[in-house]
Amino acid sequence: MSTKAKVRARAAQLRRAFEDAGGEFVEAAMLQPAEILLDLYGEDIRARAYVTSDALRGEQMLRPDFTVPVVQMHMDHGAEPARYTYAGEVFRRQEDDDTRESEYVQVGFEIFDREEPAAADAEVFSVIGDTLSGVSLRAATGDIGILTAAVRGLETTERRKRALLRHIWRPRRFRALLDRFSGLGRKVSSRTTLIQSSDPMKHDFPDIGMRTQTEVAERIDALREDAAAPPISAREVGLIDALLNVRETLPFALEHLRDLAVDMPAITDATLRLQERIEAMSARGVDVTNLEFEASYGRTSMEYYDGFVFGFYAPGRADLPPVATGGRYDALTRVLGQGSEIPAVGGVIRPGLLLDLEVSA
Repeated sequence: MSTKAKVRARAAQLRRAFEDAGGEFVEAAMLQPAEILLDLYGEDIRARAYVTSDALRGEQMLRPDFTVPVVQMHMDHGAEPARYTYAGEVFRRQEDDDTRESEYVQVGFEIFDREEPAAADAEVFSVIGDTLSGVSLRAATGDIGILTAAVRGLETTERRKRALLRHIWRPRRFRALLDRFSGLGRKVSSRTTLIQSSDPMKHDFPDIGMRTQTEVAERIDALREDAAAPPISAREVGLIDALLNVRETLPFALEHLRDLAVDMPAITDATLRLQERIEAMSARGVDVTNLEFEASYGRTSMEYYDGFVFGFYAPGRADLPPVATGGRYDALTRVLGQGSEIPAVGGVIRPGLLLDLEVSA
């Protein structure tokens, strides 16, 4: 049997396991409308998508994952509770690393349920974990919702908060912005000189570029507003840093986050959701006492994740991507729901990686 046939057979086994867990099998077209969906994936996937132009359909892309098209399909037919599974190839360019596949198989399990989000999180994690039980893997969890809650609670302008929230998935850019907004990264530049001018729009050279005069003027006003805003306090920056450094097993991480919530009340609700998730996981037999939690985990993954995130990794194989990943994406259903929404969570397994590890075990 060829390698491709073995991967497809392993994918079929995983799909049956997800069907046994209640997932309805669905398919997603290999070509997806790029103009509508590409921005939902985030910077990394946008740079790696295969995009082509169709005279009738406009820009199209080979699907880089299944979650977005499955959510699109579900929201087109309402926002009712559902469970889905799927299997097939996804496509991502790997220009900077010839050793990684640009076409590989994903098998996934998604839950749309508004009644018990914590129970849905625990179900997806445990169902995927159970299908991986034959291979020794390290599980990692996190929660993007805790960091976003902390940013929304900062005592600063809404514009600064929006900028930080946009760059949560780009840790270096997020750090640079936080330093700048706190005064640590301030320096004199041509931009500083520009906004200090009494009439920065007055010049004697022709207008060039893609932005209109109105857009340029609005940007200058935004820069002036930012320059006049007081810096984010060292205390708040310290709390954000302390939050990002939380990396412990779940029970200890919860206690640490509760302590931080005393001085950072904006994360209180997100911390309560973490507690509910831990309880739901424990009820499903997950060994939460030894399950790792990293507050910064998931910040380089899909940008549509906005809550619980997780991954399963092969110990000692830093050269391999995660065997399985997943998370919660409530906001994505709002974006694609055209007025409807429903909490949702899901995850995918790469059967090719799983098969390789099973053979080498």
